[in-house]
Amino acid sequence: MVQKNENIRNVAIIAHVDHGKTTLVDAMFRLSGVFREGKLVDERIMDSMDLERERGITISAKNCAIFWKNVKINILDTPGHSDFGGEVERALSMVNGAILLVDAAEGPLPQTRFVLKKTLEMGLRVMVVINKVDRKDARPAEVLNEIYDLFIDLDATEEQLEFPLLYAVGRDGVAMLSLEEKGKDLSPLLDAVIREIPAPEHDPDEPFQMLVSDLDYSDYLGRLAVGRIRHGRVGARDALIRIGEEGEQQALKITKLQVYGGMRLVEAEEAGAGEIVVLAGLENIFIGDTICMKDTPRALPRLKVDAPTVSMYFGINSSPLAGLEGKVVQSRKIRERLIRESQRNVAVQVRESEDRESFVVMGRGEFQLAILIEQMRREGFELSVGRPQVILREEDGKTLEPVEHLLVDCDETFLGIVTEKLSQRKARMLGLVNNGSGRVRIEFSVPSRGLIGFRDEFLTDTRGTGIMNSYLSGYEEYRGDFAARFTGSLVADRPGRGVAYAIYNLEPRGIMFIEPGDPVYEGMIVGEHNRDNDIDVNATKEKKLTNLRASGKDENIILTPIRPMTLEWALQFVADDELVEVTPKSIRLRKSELSAMGRHRLAGKKKVAAPGKGE
Repeated sequence: MVQKNENIRNVAIIAHVDHGKTTLVDAMFRLSGVFREGKLVDERIMDSMDLERERGITISAKNCAIFWKNVKINILDTPGHSDFGGEVERALSMVNGAILLVDAAEGPLPQTRFVLKKTLEMGLRVMVVINKVDRKDARPAEVLNEIYDLFIDLDATEEQLEFPLLYAVGRDGVAMLSLEEKGKDLSPLLDAVIREIPAPEHDPDEPFQMLVSDLDYSDYLGRLAVGRIRHGRVGARDALIRIGEEGEQQALKITKLQVYGGMRLVEAEEAGAGEIVVLAGLENIFIGDTICMKDTPRALPRLKVDAPTVSMYFGINSSPLAGLEGKVVQSRKIRERLIRESQRNVAVQVRESEDRESFVVMGRGEFQLAILIEQMRREGFELSVGRPQVILREEDGKTLEPVEHLLVDCDETFLGIVTEKLSQRKARMLGLVNNGSGRVRIEFSVPSRGLIGFRDEFLTDTRGTGIMNSYLSGYEEYRGDFAARFTGSLVADRPGRGVAYAIYNLEPRGIMFIEPGDPVYEGMIVGEHNRDNDIDVNATKEKKLTNLRASGKDENIILTPIRPMTLEWALQFVADDELVEVTPKSIRLRKSELSAMGRHRLAGKKKVAAPGKGE
């Protein structure tokens, strides 16, 4: 007979990027007494990674717990970006309901659709909170209609359509059951969680079972397995087994059992059904494995996640400057780090090359892989990475490619240029809405490869005022080739250091990436050529000095300021025959083949392989 553990609620907070999830969790902590009165606390305490604080987004799903009216509420803060969809799927496997947070002005955006679709597919109970109702441009009534339309569009059941609704100002820690109310705190929201989110169900006659939904690592305890107990109870010294993907069994011995209390982990002697626990001392454990009692081995259904859509080359840094700025340069160390990432993140897959010096890393999107590269460079790694490539499929003799549903919001004066640029990238317009406010909202169906490198171009075209969001809508037949870049590269032809005189004289050729004094080597890309071909240039050339005085005085050289080199921009810029050299201190662009002779030889082979071109 199925029973419910009424002392626990497990709930995920899902939303689009920047709709206020993490700020709302901060307010829940304050109200529930996790922080003592007067204690100084950082904002967005759940964004514990440096990258999350810098970018203002949630990258990895995190667990915490609060107590409200003698009920423990386990809260999972999930990422709002579809590139981190693997994190969302893992988090949702541990909960019985979700709080959908929607901005009162922006309404449901593409990523809202992505996370809500996953939630409804799992049959979870959803509460809706319309946040930021204090904004001057808030339109809560229209946003509520858009939310109903979204639920219907995602085939929500009648029960899911009758969702509890609250209004909130997360920054002020206020929630209301109606707009007419003047809220005091978040107690209406926490009361609604206890009232509306189902308590976890379990069968008291079943032995202990737990699905590993997340992994962590502690320097003191080793690998940590995180998951919700489905049935039974577990003690800190129980003899358990792991059931793997192929049904293989392995004996386990727990060294420590922990549960969440606020932001911290608290040691426990035992835990019961419905509780989210962290087990320490388990080696060779993977996400999706089942942990159960030794004498009653029974596996739970494994976690299923969407397949990767983008792949990227990772290799050692083979430039002449290798090893000068990073601590970790060996391919063996890079391999260990990538394997560790694939074990912790179900959405990442790693494939080794035959020479074992390079790897193909597959993920949900180039942003997810860019975050992985940024984490590695901060850990002291040096590596070379290639341009993101979409993963194609073959079905019934046809080539299929991933296609995104893109939503663009921009001033109507930029409608023409945005539509033109996207049509060049094989996009098809699905709809256009003009509210008469001077801005338009356009929906497109566009190949995923068409969006690689488009974001910066889009921001330039819309003078930084445009907003674009997308999510994977499925696979369609390959829509044909298009030019990814209409410019070439200025490639250094010799080693040395950049010289102001040489850079000044190269500026008419294009946009420079280096400053005087920067190290340069043969094959390094020092600028963007304003034509579509690559040219070899000398960026180290100095002005010839003679013992004759010039008739006119020398002019001061004033160079055009260079744009800061960011990892995302570099990954979008590089062509298929180019690499990004990533070190803890620098990001440089280079040709895959550094030698100018080698590049000319390869170009000659391509011409022979494609006769008739250029005749």
